[in-house]
Amino acid sequence: MARMMILFGLGDDRQVRASLDWLADRQLDDGGWDCFGRPTGTLDCWEALAAYAAMGSRRWTRKWKRAVDRGAEFYLERRLLREGRHRYAPWERLHNPVHYFYDVLVGLETLTHLGYGDDPRAKSARDLLKRKMRPDGRWTTEAVHPDLARGANYSREPGVRRFVLERLHAPSKWITLRAVGVLGGPQQNR
Repeated sequence: MARMMILFGLGDDRQVRASLDWLADRQLDDGGWDCFGRPTGTLDCWEALAAYAAMGSRRWTRKWKRAVDRGAEFYLERRLLREGRHRYAPWERLHNPVHYFYDVLVGLETLTHLGYGDDPRAKSARDLLKRKMRPDGRWTTEAVHPDLARGANYSREPGVRRFVLERLHAPSKWITLRAVGVLGGPQQNR
């Protein structure tokens, strides 16, 4: 909610700023966040960092800067893709629309906007994104949410519908735009 309010131009609103303080106060000891009350963070809780990215570093308080630094370290320690012993396939698939789910492009986009996109620990995630580029320079919508493909631990609850904006397994204008933004333009995609 804070991220969207900031993007709508309400970043100076007292309640929006209070929500960013709240997010910093709820950051876990490992530097991550978790929305299910577990004691450790998860890559799935990317929205807090994305809210700070939307605010822009010039407007961060010291408290927010500490939260961003610790949060970015949380993602970079995990190479944006690894949490626990087993790889989680949905994080490696490119989704559109993003909704609130995490994938490698969400992680790269968030860290890039925070100023950590060139960190060497993000290299394997950037390399994965580069490998996914099609010969024509575009990227494909590999899944939509909820991602029910192989390796996912989601299930479709009664009444839940998949929200699809572009054809699945076809070139995606949105994913391509975001991927080019993360990788720094066509010259780096060659």
